[in-house]
Amino acid sequence: MAGPARGSITIDVEECKGCGLCVESCPPKCLELAPELSSYGVHPARYTGHDCTGCGICFYCCPEPGAIIVYRLAPPAKTLVAQSQPGGGHAATL
Repeated sequence: MAGPARGSITIDVEECKGCGLCVESCPPKCLELAPELSSYGVHPARYTGHDCTGCGICFYCCPEPGAIIVYRLAPPAKTLVAQSQPGGGHAATL
């Protein structure tokens, strides 16, 4: 994916059932199932740490409320370029 990440994801491994629905539905493929087991004996989902768009599809398809939190990052501030107008910046005469 081109450009910086526009979002971030937090997954509560104690809430995750390891069903993999979020992993399958993630458009940029920034989620994966962890190789280690949680205390419930399942492979919880985890964020790879890059490429998140902040779309929230993983949040909406997750069957466990509170397992996934999606954060949308603020876009970088755009710099304004001052444009000079003829006439010293006054409004145009009609």
